Parts: sequence; structure tokens; C-alpha cells
Amino acid sequence: MIKEYKTISEIAGPLMLVRGVEGVTYDELGEIILQNGEKRLCRVLEINGGDAVVQLFDSSAGINLKESTVRFSGKGTQLPVSPEILGRVFDGMGRPADGGAEIIPEKYLDINGLPMNPAARAYPAEFIQTGVSAIDGLNTLVRGQKLPIFSGSGLPHAELAAQIARQAKVLDGASNFAVVFAAIGITYEEADYFASDFRRTGAIDRTVMFMNLANDPAVERIATPKMALTAAEYLAFDLGMHVLVILTDITNYAEALREVSAARKEVPGRRGYPGYLYTDLATMYERAGRKRGYDGSITLIPILTMPENDITHPIPDLTGYITEGQIILSRELYRKGVQPPIDVLPSLSRLKDKGIGRGKTREDHADTMNQLFAAYAKGKESLELMTILGEAALTETDLKYARFSEEFEREYVSQGYETDRSIEETLDIGWELLRLLPKTELKRIKDEYIDRYYDKD
Repeated sequence: MIKEYKTISEIAGPLMLVRGVEGVTYDELGEIILQNGEKRLCRVLEINGGDAVVQLFDSSAGINLKESTVRFSGKGTQLPVSPEILGRVFDGMGRPADGGAEIIPEKYLDINGLPMNPAARAYPAEFIQTGVSAIDGLNTLVRGQKLPIFSGSGLPHAELAAQIARQAKVLDGASNFAVVFAAIGITYEEADYFASDFRRTGAIDRTVMFMNLANDPAVERIATPKMALTAAEYLAFDLGMHVLVILTDITNYAEALREVSAARKEVPGRRGYPGYLYTDLATMYERAGRKRGYDGSITLIPILTMPENDITHPIPDLTGYITEGQIILSRELYRKGVQPPIDVLPSLSRLKDKGIGRGKTREDHADTMNQLFAAYAKGKESLELMTILGEAALTETDLKYARFSEEFEREYVSQGYETDRSIEETLDIGWELLRLLPKTELKRIKDEYIDRYYDKD
């Protein structure tokens, strides 16, 4: 029998105190019934004896402390799942937001999931093709990896996120590839952009979308990425699919955590964020990976905007500790018109060596990747010298490197948001650029690959 309580004693922002409760547990869902019959959802955040602090999913406006009733459901926040979730758009709490019918669930899953046993993890080793040369060629994404994208305010991370979601695929011919896309704290215009872009290209058929808008409550923002990861776990480990999860924008998620933490009067950590921000992010990110004995996998791309472009800010800083690298978007390249403006030199994929080479991409991939990095770095140095000393002070080789650097940004990195390049195309473009340099400068590539690809017509 579900008990009802008329013992609301206090409301502070998104939090409410209910006294004299019995048998209520942490994270349990509840329902507030207003005097006019309206119902609003809440979640138990803290239990102290017979007092329960609950977090409101909606506004607290209109709640009469004496007349409103609270009843608890006896279960936590759950997501109804079935194969029908593919091709659907949900709000941040997992309710259909596309005008379609309710999901007929195969099962209900707790959105907090279960931590993946480290001993049960399989090492990420298979290449995922995103169709973006700066990622595939130089900072390769591997199945089961966590590879965040660090962006500045106003940079086109939304366009890049949509491009990766549309184009990503595995190369072993498996058709069981799906994308789970969660937009956290975005504007209505951005939500409309993502939904219409996926429908326009047909990518929606293999995508599950969760949309949390900027005017939705903070508690819903905290639930949205967990909803997305729960859907991904179902698709990967129940249906055996390879799932790419894209979460944008993690900064909005962290801001919601800070808002709730401040309302609870917790002692703040760095920049006012709660001291458990690292634990919270790690609990979420570590749900990605591959499990021994399971065909499916979860690969995670969290996208976050760095406040004030500060890479040492707590959100990118802690994310960098937990994940396996980062893709960094550059404001300088954006001003030059490079699309997408990926700065390949500070970007890093720590697992790229595991997903490339013979049988995965192509045998020359590792060598050409190292040579392109080295040549681009030297070319940028040559351009800086040219600015300071003038073109006449540079040697003929330095001038070739300077030209290489400019062509590299124009031809290799800048491909636009509609171009989907295969890994072979990306590697061939790399060789075309390397032909701008003398053979004697290709010191990081084996002679057999130079003979096979450098002189190729």
C-alpha cells in the first residue's frame, strides 16, 4: 500500500523537505499532488531519520505546503526499453517527444545502471570510422573508447556532433550499429536543428535521441545523460549492437549539479562545483566500454564547452583524467574558415594505435599519421619564422613546410560538415600532401610504404 504524506514543511529552490516518512529510500521517485489535482514528479535526494529531502522535476510554483500531498513509488527513476526505441525522440526524462506512441516496454531499467567490472572489460581495439579526416587519420576513435570533444563558446561543436552521429560506422560490415544522442540544456533552435538534420539524412532510423531543453528543470538535466547511457547499455548488451553515445553539452550537466549542490548548502569545491564532481563524471563515463562475452560495445563522445576557453577549468580538467584523450576545437582555425576547426596538434587519442594498421585501416596508417603530425608542426614553426624574419630568411625546405602547413589545414582538416570520407580517402589525401615535401624529409615512414604510395599516380 502506497502511503501519502501531507507533511511538506519547507521548499528551497528545487528542493523540498517532507517530514515523518517511513520506508522511503534514496533515489526513490515520488509524486506531488497539488490542491487542484495537478501532479508533479520528484526524486528522493537525502534521508535523515524520518525526514526526506526531495528534488523537484518541475517548478515549485503553486505548491501549497498544507494542502499538497506527496506519495512515493517505491522504485527509482527507470527507463522503459524495447527495440522500438530506435528512431525515436524522447525528452530528458525518457518520455516520447516526437508525437509518437508510448513505448511498449520489454523491461524497465534503472537509469543509474551498474558499474562495469574492470576485470570483465575487453580492451578497445576496433576502428570506428567517423568520416572526419582529422579524427580518423590522426586521432582515431576506437570501439569502446571515451573520446571527448573540447570546444569554446560559439564554436561549431553542434555541427561536428551531428556530422559524427550521421556518418559514424564500423567497417566490418556489421549493420547492428546505433547512435544514442543526448542533448543536455540546449536551446529550442539547437534541438530543432539536430532533429531535422537526422531526419533529413535518414540517420534517425538508427538513432535514439534524448532532448533536454535549457528551460527544463535542473534535475531533468542531471537525468538526461544517464537515460542515454541506459538506452545504450540495453542496445549494446541486450541486443548486441555497437553503440556510439554522443553527449552534448556536459558543461550544462555540471552546471545543473552545481545548482542542486548549492541548494543543498553543500561545501563547494573548485569554482563552486561540488567536491564529488570527479566521482559523478567518472561514474557516468565509465559506463562506456566493451564487455567480455558480449558482442556489443559502447563508445562515448562527450562534448563540452570550456568556460572562458580555459582547458584547466574543472570540467575539461577532470574529464581529461577520466577519458582516453581529447579532440580540441580551435578558435584560430574557426576564424580562418576551417570546417571543422579541429586543432590536431594538442588533440590526442590515447588508443589510436590499437585501432589502426593492417586488417583494421591500412598498413601505412601509423607511419603517415606520425609524419603528418611532424610535418604540420614544423610547417607552423616555419610560418611563425616567416612572420618574424620574412620569407627571404627561410630555406627552400622551410618554405615547402610552410606551404604544407597551409595546404594541410585547407585540404585535410577543412572538409566541411557534409563530406563523409572513407579511411582510404583520408590516407590518400595525406599522401597527396606529403608529396609537397622531398622524399628525404619523410623520415618517419618505412621505405616500402614510400615506394608504394609516394610515387603513386
